[in-house]
Amino acid sequence: MTATPALTWPALAFAIASASGVPAIADATGVALPGTCEAPRALSAIEAPLYRTSSRIVSGKPVTIVAMGSSSTLGTGASSPASNYPSRLEQELRERFPGIDVRVVNHGVGGQDVPEELTRLGRDVMAEHPDLVIWQVGTNAVLRRDDLSADEQLIGRGVASMQEKGIDIVLMDLQYAPRVLSRPAAGEMERLIADLARRTQVGLFRRFEIMKEWDHTQQLAPATAIGPDGLHMTDASYGCLANRLAEALATNWLSQNKLAKSPQRNPDAVAGVAHARLPAPDLLLPR
Repeated sequence: MTATPALTWPALAFAIASASGVPAIADATGVALPGTCEAPRALSAIEAPLYRTSSRIVSGKPVTIVAMGSSSTLGTGASSPASNYPSRLEQELRERFPGIDVRVVNHGVGGQDVPEELTRLGRDVMAEHPDLVIWQVGTNAVLRRDDLSADEQLIGRGVASMQEKGIDIVLMDLQYAPRVLSRPAAGEMERLIADLARRTQVGLFRRFEIMKEWDHTQQLAPATAIGPDGLHMTDASYGCLANRLAEALATNWLSQNKLAKSPQRNPDAVAGVAHARLPAPDLLLPR
């Protein structure tokens, strides 16, 4: 098998720029998309550096991403498995980085909450040896309880476990849906996830605020973002979610490559040698 050559800075920039922007009217799944999935950069950007995946992308090496979560990772509400967000994210990233073997593994299990997801971190995450984990979390907790004090500790424990393995992490928060909005703890969970991402220096994808923007600007119209059950996403919103997430990841990786060329940048950190960070003291919980 012939190794894929590393992408040069101009080639990487061109690959991202040529594939970015609004999605096509129909993607390879044949599912129609809205005319635009735009969101302000302040909402869609992933700020924390993703050193491990950036290093592999710019070197032309294969990248394995695990999508961990519950029903909106599994793809409940989509018309087919090809229309869920992990499948479409893989497609979007392969279009942006032709020649790089990008694999997105879907480990969503409908109805699961943080405690159940923690019990399968070893089997469903670590066993895949991922470069990046996108952990969609928080919705089922909000639907089931108002006291989220234990959730913060449990999510933190999962983040710490993955950081110990040097895995890049992006936390994806709640979907903007009527059944979520009706729960008193929805806002608290959104803040909790954002605060945890900031303290542990992992990526944050603000799904809740992005979907709220789509709702207020009617960008997905005449398609709907949420199905008739008032909770689960649709082909249109899954497609737009994958589009925005792919763009956020590509931009993050591109910016890290640019920083890596700076003489002030620590090359070991860029290569992933110094990637693993110690979790905050309050997250070092007994297992």
